[in-house]
Amino acid sequence: MKTLISSALPNSIPFSDASFTGTAKRRRQTFTTTSPLTVIRQPRKPTPTQTTASSNIQRQNPSLHEKIFKPLHDLISNFANNNLPPHLDPNHILSGNFSPADELPPTACEVEKGPLPPCLDGAYIQNGPNPQFTPLPPYYYTDGDGMLHSIKISGGGATFCSRYVKTFKYKTERDLGYPVLPNPVAFFISNLRASMLLAAARVMSFQFNPFADGIGTANTSVALIGGRLLALVETDLPYEIRITPDGDITTVGRHHFVGRSGEGGGERFLTMTAHPKTDPDTGETFAFRYFVTPPFLTFFRLDSDGTKHADVGIFSMKAASLVHDFAITKNFTVFPDPQIVIDPLRIMRGKPIMGADFEKTPRLAVIPRYAVDEREMYWMEAPGLNIVHTVNAWEEDGGAKIVVVASNVLCVDHALDDLDQINLEKIVIDAAAKKIVGRYRVSGRNLDFGAINSLYSGKKNRYVYAAVVEGMPKMVGLVKLDLSLSEDCTVASRMYEPGCYGSEPVFVAREGAEEEDDGYLVAYVSNEKTEESHFVVMDAKSPTLETVAAVKLPRRVPQGFHSIFVKQSELKM
Repeated sequence: MKTLISSALPNSIPFSDASFTGTAKRRRQTFTTTSPLTVIRQPRKPTPTQTTASSNIQRQNPSLHEKIFKPLHDLISNFANNNLPPHLDPNHILSGNFSPADELPPTACEVEKGPLPPCLDGAYIQNGPNPQFTPLPPYYYTDGDGMLHSIKISGGGATFCSRYVKTFKYKTERDLGYPVLPNPVAFFISNLRASMLLAAARVMSFQFNPFADGIGTANTSVALIGGRLLALVETDLPYEIRITPDGDITTVGRHHFVGRSGEGGGERFLTMTAHPKTDPDTGETFAFRYFVTPPFLTFFRLDSDGTKHADVGIFSMKAASLVHDFAITKNFTVFPDPQIVIDPLRIMRGKPIMGADFEKTPRLAVIPRYAVDEREMYWMEAPGLNIVHTVNAWEEDGGAKIVVVASNVLCVDHALDDLDQINLEKIVIDAAAKKIVGRYRVSGRNLDFGAINSLYSGKKNRYVYAAVVEGMPKMVGLVKLDLSLSEDCTVASRMYEPGCYGSEPVFVAREGAEEEDDGYLVAYVSNEKTEESHFVVMDAKSPTLETVAAVKLPRRVPQGFHSIFVKQSELKM
């Protein structure tokens, strides 16, 4: 069917009703203000009482760090400040709604429009970067310490809370009073060799051990695996967190998965994707990790209780690349192999460790999801397909076809500095012929952060809700897509007011829902001009994604990455 109803829809509607208006009350801040909405947290001097067992640097050799490494790092940073491109300059990045925010204990919220639907009893949680101190340059926007922003809903009331994930990196730097550990992504995409050598010297002098403690920020996503809530980043293991009955967020600790006795799965590893996939029918979770040495890609799965099965090393992948996300169906797993490569030897050629390889042709790989090795895996060339996030995947015609819906970076040369051209595509694979037979854009807009009814994960779904992106990861609106259409799939749209930006939308099904789109979209929407934020509940069936409930939050929510909704029954108290 080619008839579209999106052409009659408005392109822009306010994110709020008249009841949302009013004079913004700016919160008091303990920062130095450098520009509108740009806040820089000043380093503080550590005291003896701040030294804890979690701070190996202070405990092992404070004099070495204070007298040698810190002045050297300051010198390198001051020199780097004169030559930084905007996408690596913390003063440029940490502005507007990317400005850091303080922690906020559980605070009751005003429901401005409502009531809140009963199916929202639970917690909506956004994860994102929020550096606790002014970062040492170079700094990339994905490098900040993970901060969780949770709104816990119960019986029509709402409580908001913001807390850092208490990672090894966070606690070490908190106890010292200033940033110490390298910014991992900036480290990989910059060409500042002096900072790399200094980081290596710190490891060799036993100031910190990235292999034992990790240096991850846990700032990318939140997943529910085996009954545990986990904050994830792909450069480290996840950290377990909990939402308390009063709405507070606590960090349990760095989580190591346990293997099933006698069946393998007990391998120790250092990192894990921030985008694991859970089958809603079996409860199993599928995940992977990538590394700079063979196997460059490793696939594994977890039982519904979180018990890990044996690794499946992918040795047919001949070089490391930025595999950020993947997809599963009922029987298969699909991996991308993009043009963004990771090669430490690139630095010998005057290039960053991570960057675009224009001579490489992107690929997709398919492997059975219960594979014990890669013998049945096959690769397919996919020119111009550089997947960032997958939305869903499924099988058709009894497994003869595999369909993947994913976001594709159109200008890979700017993927790491100005990601402003990204589209959602539907990719069709002929499983018998082992080749890609179709690729279709589902919309002409810049779209990413797609959400579906989670009950359809790994199965054919009709509707996708995606964020309209204006420079990653600023989300300026939402669209609803009907994948059954053969042209532009947009059937509903909603643009936020100028200066307003949203979080990743999550679909929550209505109680007793029988139709795929019978439910609500939930997201935070923040106004950069007024520094106000709201939790907005939208009717997923409405052609304008109409607001049906809204909660005024006690303070601004900084721009983040990925979000999750967890039912009250799934929250571990």
